[in-house]
Amino acid sequence: MKTVVIQKFGSPEGMEVIEVPAPAPAPGQVLVATEAIGVGGVDTLIRRGGLPGYGFQEGHVPGSEVAGTVTAVGDGVDTSWTGRRVWAFTGVGGGYVEQAAVPVEEILPLPEGLSAVEAVTLGGSGPVAHFGLSHARFAAGESVLVRGAAGSIGIMTVQLAARGGAGAVAVTTSSAQRGDRLRDLGATHVLDRAGAGDKDAPEGYDIIIDIVAGTDMPSFFARLNPNGRMVAVGAVAGLPPADFGAKMLTAFQKSLSFATFSANTVAAPDLRGVRAEQFAAAARGELRTVVHELLPLEQAVLAHRKMDAGEVFGRIVLAP
Repeated sequence: MKTVVIQKFGSPEGMEVIEVPAPAPAPGQVLVATEAIGVGGVDTLIRRGGLPGYGFQEGHVPGSEVAGTVTAVGDGVDTSWTGRRVWAFTGVGGGYVEQAAVPVEEILPLPEGLSAVEAVTLGGSGPVAHFGLSHARFAAGESVLVRGAAGSIGIMTVQLAARGGAGAVAVTTSSAQRGDRLRDLGATHVLDRAGAGDKDAPEGYDIIIDIVAGTDMPSFFARLNPNGRMVAVGAVAGLPPADFGAKMLTAFQKSLSFATFSANTVAAPDLRGVRAEQFAAAARGELRTVVHELLPLEQAVLAHRKMDAGEVFGRIVLAP
């Protein structure tokens, strides 16, 4: 089967499509014939070599979520899964494949009316947006700034904050066109990447959900209200400066808070429950998934080039 591997960390050209034997499901696993593969920001971060302390090595297969049909099951797995359409979490890698062997506890059936492409656009990002806002103790009436809102996590955070009754939902993005699309999804104010550009936007925010991180992250502490909370749910621009907390301490009397959030800290039943609820909401048209482009698996390099260039609004999906 075709598989994409990172042969050399750095540019997208370090990835290569190779042929490997198709896996057989081990005990407790199912085999999923993939119809859609989500391309996430963490995939590009790993491919660039931006997470050197996490043990990734050349030969790594990127991708964390796929959707498709179960074609076989391993020992100990209910055979009724065979033939069912599912979303599957492959972990920190292993998704850019034609067939994925996945633990049965990491799959979720797709409701009628939800496509495989929609599933991989929502399956990973939706719960991060939900629990990221929960981690920030978001309450109705509070103002929210989503930093880096044009990706799938940002788009879901905007929708969930608006649905949750936020007093204002501001976004940072790179163009007026993207801003218009985010307004259509629930944003009330559109800012440039530096957090400026809308004279009617709030001067401060109760919550900042940061998907970007990078060198500019510390400057956004000044945009928090007293008792404001910033939660970093991603780092698509790389890690912040080592001394980023010093900026927050200069506003000591505002009682600001900073936290990171990873879905790895959420209990599996809670994660599964929220994902199932969001899948059902999307199937009913209550949550909108945004697909930037559907590309063949063989064009994973092109997908990563587009990600690196900042061209993507929503999610790129690969299809075997």
